[in-house]
Amino acid sequence: MNISESTELYHDQMIGMLERVWGDGWLSPGGPAEVGRLLEGMDLKGKSVLDIGCGAGGVDVLLVGTHGAGYVTGIDVEDTVLAHARERAVKGGLAAQIGLVKVVPGPLPFPPGTFDFVFSKDSIVHIPDKHALMRDVFRVLKPGGWFVASDWLIGHDHEPSPEMKAYIVSEGLDFGMASPLRYADAMRAAGFERVETRSRNAWYRDRAREELALMKGSLYAEAAAKLGRDFVDHNIEIWANMLPVLESGEHCPTHLRAWKPD
Repeated sequence: MNISESTELYHDQMIGMLERVWGDGWLSPGGPAEVGRLLEGMDLKGKSVLDIGCGAGGVDVLLVGTHGAGYVTGIDVEDTVLAHARERAVKGGLAAQIGLVKVVPGPLPFPPGTFDFVFSKDSIVHIPDKHALMRDVFRVLKPGGWFVASDWLIGHDHEPSPEMKAYIVSEGLDFGMASPLRYADAMRAAGFERVETRSRNAWYRDRAREELALMKGSLYAEAAAKLGRDFVDHNIEIWANMLPVLESGEHCPTHLRAWKPD
């Protein structure tokens, strides 16, 4: 296959494919509307926000430009996505309010009580130990702060089905999926209250069918010309493997919320 040999999971070729499906600056589905649903009832005006897994920067620009965050610190583990994010922040005239930092896997490199909000959009699936993650998120939040995220979850904590294993293998990513029950337990064990999990399976199941049709149809020729036919075909295979586990409910994208008591 004509696929990038970069050791980064989200190399330029991958970013180019995902942005064609999900929009410029977006490496997961739903764009501004889905972020709006995540933040419904939340007031970010003037607040400090940590974005775990900032990707190509679309989220951070939106958090400042649309939702009024005072300052967003976006972190990621890969140079390529951070370069895209920095370019997007500069183009949006928001570089003074968005700091983008490369981190290594492990504890968050911030003092206790640094942020009003910890946010993440479909990135903490790459962090396998949810209990350690939630303890660390709790630590860096100020009292009265919120953890708000969406993530790719699995509907149970048992052995994945053959269909789910096939999907994960085709993704080729370091997925550390957990169930809604495990997430909720991790948040409560860390000390959070007002813990919520809300399934987005039905929404994304329908959306993913549309995305697959787009990739096979109007998107195909241009994407294949720019990114390589083999690479586009590989992504079509990923979506085709994803649909059965979305339809069974085993793959359940989910919104997560929790509050750190005052």
